[in-house]
Amino acid sequence: MSKQKTTELVPIPVPGTHRQIMATLIDGTPMVSLRHACEAIGIAFDAQRVKLNGKSWACVTMIVTQIDGDTQRREIAMVDRRTFTMWLATIDTNRVSNEARPIIEAFQAEAADALDAYFNEGGAINPRATEDQLDRIARQARGQMEILQLAKGLIDPKHLEAKARIIVSRALGEAPEINPADVPLYVSDYLASKGLKRGLIDAKASGFGKRLKALYIVEHDREPERHHQELPNGTVRQVYAYTEADRPLFDSVWAKHYATVVAESALTVIAGGAS
Repeated sequence: MSKQKTTELVPIPVPGTHRQIMATLIDGTPMVSLRHACEAIGIAFDAQRVKLNGKSWACVTMIVTQIDGDTQRREIAMVDRRTFTMWLATIDTNRVSNEARPIIEAFQAEAADALDAYFNEGGAINPRATEDQLDRIARQARGQMEILQLAKGLIDPKHLEAKARIIVSRALGEAPEINPADVPLYVSDYLASKGLKRGLIDAKASGFGKRLKALYIVEHDREPERHHQELPNGTVRQVYAYTEADRPLFDSVWAKHYATVVAESALTVIAGGAS
């Protein structure tokens, strides 16, 4: 956690209640006082701070401030908007004030709907989104589509079409209409679906990819198409373009070369932990 210079907080009313939270901007980022948010809904601050400090998605920043009526400067915990939103979705509504409960329950229901739409339908749009917000989504979609236009001839057409459909559906708040067989399938994602951790994926991906390519050539009498993919470290490289139609090839390579080895490795780890 980082410390900031003395920062002024401003009160923000909580809709539907007579309470307020305190917020400020830090380097242009909206931040909310966790203590005041906890007090606004009637739950213990210390327990919530400990909980957030243990969450990988949480961003907690300490600042020094002087609140009206307080003669001393105090260090308080602030959370960004992303953390604040996620935190509200995890609150046990049985432990909040009666005044705040219906507001949080309504928020959590809407958050659940949005997450469901995002992961299962390809996107979600707030029905109360302003024209400016919708326009920003549209501009982003246009920019992404222009990039796809520039990528013609460099990326496999099926991948381009799938990406374009996802971009359009996200802008419209609808589910993308994609042929299941045309959905891109990546080696790293496939290995992750088999329960491999990141380190083991990194170690096995290259060998898996070489065996997969060889099998693809046997099946189709040609090499698979190639396209550019951005890696987690930000670099971009060319990779072979596979789709869900190729999953049987993935399964064949896995069953022949990896399933037994990975299972034996897991048993070794379990046995070592039990000894």
